[in-house]
Amino acid sequence: MFDTMTLTKATGAICGSLLVYLFISWAGEAVYHGGGAEGHGGEEVAQAYSIAVEEAAPAGDAAAEGPPWAEVFAAADPVKGEVVFKKCAACHKVDGTNGTGPHLNGVVGRPRGSVEGFAYSEAMASDNTPWTPELLDPFIHNPKADVPGTKMGFAGLPKVQDRADVIAYLATMK
Repeated sequence: MFDTMTLTKATGAICGSLLVYLFISWAGEAVYHGGGAEGHGGEEVAQAYSIAVEEAAPAGDAAAEGPPWAEVFAAADPVKGEVVFKKCAACHKVDGTNGTGPHLNGVVGRPRGSVEGFAYSEAMASDNTPWTPELLDPFIHNPKADVPGTKMGFAGLPKVQDRADVIAYLATMK
């Protein structure tokens, strides 16, 4: 059947493949800080991904500059908002399914923390105030400052026109 050389080659190929798989696995763990959904000691931990964007100006400075929010939102363009939404699409979907974040269909007018089946932070789940464009603006500008304790790891959109355009786009997603 097999001679010794063929058996040695087959065994070497299998061992080599397993070794390559092991190295790739280790590299993936190093890159993505693995550990699954459990931390040390078996406790469950939340996984979050930060998305790098331009540095956001302090909230007080944003309100002091430029035209009033109502004027900016009245001139918002949902088509431009769809393009800006690509920054949000890494975590949020508009097809009715949840991703890393909850789906954003019908978010304008929907109570905070109300998407069925999504595990919100305590800070978000405890506030059922409906999302209006006026409340979405500061949240999208700086989520962690607007809702301390939120799981959302996004740095925010610093440009008021981008925020208005995204909110106008989201208002079309029912």
